[in-house]
Amino acid sequence: ILNYKYFLKDILYIIFKNIKKPYNMPNSYKRVDAHLSNLGYCSRGEAKNFLKMFRVCVGDERIFDANKKAYHNDITVDDEPLDAESLVILMNKPSGVICSHNDAGVLIYSLLPIRWQRRNPKISTIGRLDADTTGAILLTDNGALNHKLTSPKSDVAKVYEATLAEPIKGDEVDIFASGELLLNGEKKPLLPAKLEVINPTLVRLKICEGRYHQVKRMFGSVGNRVIALHRVSFGDFSVE
Repeated sequence: ILNYKYFLKDILYIIFKNIKKPYNMPNSYKRVDAHLSNLGYCSRGEAKNFLKMFRVCVGDERIFDANKKAYHNDITVDDEPLDAESLVILMNKPSGVICSHNDAGVLIYSLLPIRWQRRNPKISTIGRLDADTTGAILLTDNGALNHKLTSPKSDVAKVYEATLAEPIKGDEVDIFASGELLLNGEKKPLLPAKLEVINPTLVRLKICEGRYHQVKRMFGSVGNRVIALHRVSFGDFSVE
């Protein structure tokens, strides 16, 4: 497990974890400059100078030829193995951070180590969280995994902790669990959701869908309003 800590705006620490290998990890065979550029160490054009500045070895042999072909797992940089060819990252997202590659404000990818920001293919979030929502979000450069977990057919459970503007009335548990709740503007009711009441204005909600602003709209449909939202977990991955 790799842990990286960054201090953000003198307020909070964000912790990143390289948490799991989603499939059998590849061990591709290609030119060293391709390995380095794909993993964000340098561009192909910078590879020649990179080999001079850093001790890059294939096996026990230091190399200076960026065109040399090698297996990923045989390459080291300053005696450290290359970063994994595929990453899955769990982030405890802070408030005010935007899940976008191109937008104004603090972008979620700017919080990653610089080398990870330069990877090709790019790292992308698996789904999104609103800027004002905190908590668990996965990021990956594995397109197939991303598609699988964001597909409408996916039933990945998400658990949210919501702070409400008004106290719970008492019938929300049954309404959310009914599988009959129809959000405004939609034709298909929501799947059953599990609501746990922590106190009258603090609840946990487990859902298996990812509709637009779903949690906020669910509470809006019963006459309440979410004033703070934190995602505790995404599937098996939790930030608690």
